[in-house]
Order: sequence, then structure tokens, then C-alpha cells
Amino acid sequence: MAKIIGGITTSHIPLIGKAIAEGSQQTPYWKPFFDAYPPIHAWLDEEQPDVAIVFYNDHGLEFFLDKKPTFAIGAAEEYHNADEGWGINTIPPIKGAPELSWHICNQLVENEFDITICQEMKVDHGLTVPMQLMWPNNSYGHMKVIPVCINVEQHPMPSPKRCFDMGKALGDAIRSFDKDLKVVILGTGGLSHQLDGERAGFINTEFDRYCMDKIISEPEALTKLSIRDLIIEAGSQGPELILWLGMRGALSNNLEVLHSNYHYPISNTGAGTMLIQEQQL
Repeated sequence: MAKIIGGITTSHIPLIGKAIAEGSQQTPYWKPFFDAYPPIHAWLDEEQPDVAIVFYNDHGLEFFLDKKPTFAIGAAEEYHNADEGWGINTIPPIKGAPELSWHICNQLVENEFDITICQEMKVDHGLTVPMQLMWPNNSYGHMKVIPVCINVEQHPMPSPKRCFDMGKALGDAIRSFDKDLKVVILGTGGLSHQLDGERAGFINTEFDRYCMDKIISEPEALTKLSIRDLIIEAGSQGPELILWLGMRGALSNNLEVLHSNYHYPISNTGAGTMLIQEQQL
């Protein structure tokens, strides 16, 4: 049977991709951020997962404001990046895992989650930046990836609880898949940031650290928050926490945090990075 070996949280700020392209990782501005990732690289090299499930949000490349699914899951053979206008390089195609994708989609629909199933799908920096961070120099050719895209751009957005519950159902679906696969779950985005309006540049470090604690010890506390709560506490882009809650829902409660880092401001964002290992019974 497939098994989930752990979860990883990471920012997906587009400027990270530009820093990678320019080789700026060890400059004073970027070094405290990029220094969080070598322990994750070592863990991935040791564990050698077969599939990465990536919770992210699309920023207008595949889904614009005229068509915005609440939950969209890729079921393609491969996924292509495209120019988003940020001045960041596109990356080579990413392999899909359509058999597992269809299994997950069937299970989610049976559990009454209404999802959009994408047999063709472009992926933007919400997914490509985490891929570059986890597998430097585009060394992800051995990996299969399932994109799980959640609406975090246009109201109404799914609640933290709904995303956590969807993650639970997705985790159950993975564990019921009758093939020996090792799966890692990525929750991307956040933490607190506001890129527009009167509070542009707003960062709430106290709330960010609270979320990094509760995502492990008491995720149910975060599910009691509303989207409005997240905007108030973490800025207009703060609802990206629901992507972390999707990841956390897929995991068990038998977890060990192997590595954790928090740094700000990177592109006016509080960036939380965590490596969470499932303790296999």
C-alpha cells in the first residue's frame, strides 16, 4: 500500500525563483531563507519519495478570476510551466502520477468533495518554486507530482476546516492505494503577508509562530478560524494558510518535526519552513 512519509511547508514567493535564476541564494538578503533547505534536501535524498502531492494556489496562469474552482486536482501525464510576467525562468516539465491522481479524485468525490479534475493543467510559481526549492537545479526528474490547487484569490474561499477535512480525505485515499509508493505532502504559501492596500507590507510574526506551533500540536485550533480571521491576523494574502491545513489534514497525529525555520521579510512575507516526518508504526 502507498504510505505518507511526511510533510513539508514552504513559501512559494515568485521572487524566490528569480533569486535561484540569478544565483543569489547566499547574498545577505537571501541567505537566512535558503539556509533552511539543506536539511530538507538531505531528508529527501535519504527517503527517496516516489510522489509529491503539492497543495498550492494558482495566481492567474491556469485559473483566472472568470473561472476559479474551489478545489482542482491534476490528473495529467505531465505539467508545464509558462511565463507569468514575473521575470522568472520557466522550468522543465514535471511528471504526473495519473493513476494515483484518479484514485484520489474518485475517493474524494465519494466523500462528497466537489473537485475539478484537470487532465491538462499549467502550473505557476505556486508549485514550481517549491519544486525548485526541494530539488535544486531542477533535479526533480525522478519525481512524480500531483498538483492540488485551492482557491485563495477570489471570495468565497473554502474555510480552514473544509481544507483540513479535504486533506484528511486525501490522506485516506493515498493510504488506500494498492501500490507500494512513498508519498510526501507539500503545503506551500504564506505565512502572513499583504501585498496591497493600506496594510501593504503587514507581517504578524506572533501569529505566524502560533500557526507553526498549532499546525503540529493542535491543528483543530486553526480550523476554528474563518477566512476573515486569517485576513485580519495575517493580511489579505494570509488565507494561504489553508494550503498548509490541506497538507496537515493528510498527515497522522504521530509526527516529529525534524527541522523548522522562520524568516522575514522575504518579499514582504513571513516565510515558515518545516520538515515533518511521519513516525511509522
